[in-house]
Amino acid sequence: MKQKIEEKVIIPEGVNCEYKEGTFYCRSDSLESSKKIIIPEVSLEIKNNEVILSCNKANKGKRKVIISFKKHIENLINGMNEKYIYKIEACNVHFPMSLKIEGNKLLINNFLGEKVARVAKILAGVDAQLKGTSITLTSHNKEAAGQTASNMEKATMVRNRDRRVFQDGLFITEKPGDKK
Repeated sequence: MKQKIEEKVIIPEGVNCEYKEGTFYCRSDSLESSKKIIIPEVSLEIKNNEVILSCNKANKGKRKVIISFKKHIENLINGMNEKYIYKIEACNVHFPMSLKIEGNKLLINNFLGEKVARVAKILAGVDAQLKGTSITLTSHNKEAAGQTASNMEKATMVRNRDRRVFQDGLFITEKPGDKK
């Protein structure tokens, strides 16, 4: 049965939000973040320090999409006040790998004894700190930090070998939203 659905996100003080031409912008001091949000049959309005997502004739599928985009907007707004932190650990059993950050890339040398370095891309707006075998990623954009962490984990994916024996790689050990 189709019904009216309305979801709201409160905008805190010090954060300015606007929506124009299918893109949602958040600004706070010198920070700016944006996300393309186009949902057919759903209206997005900003009134009285609230972002309102509404649909007059929504079913279960449309409700899921609205709630998903609501969470994206919440992440953009929360990122203006605090940074998202991901922690990654390098584990090696067979060959000691060496890590090096050059510009917007992480170079992984000697992974499983390979002569060619593996490369993981660090997205714009993400600050990567390397200390020994641990990498700390910080960013105001949760999606960029999460994608960078995923790039690093995927760069050291082991193929065609027994994962019980070859346990080398980079692994995400801590991310935003984990219960402690």
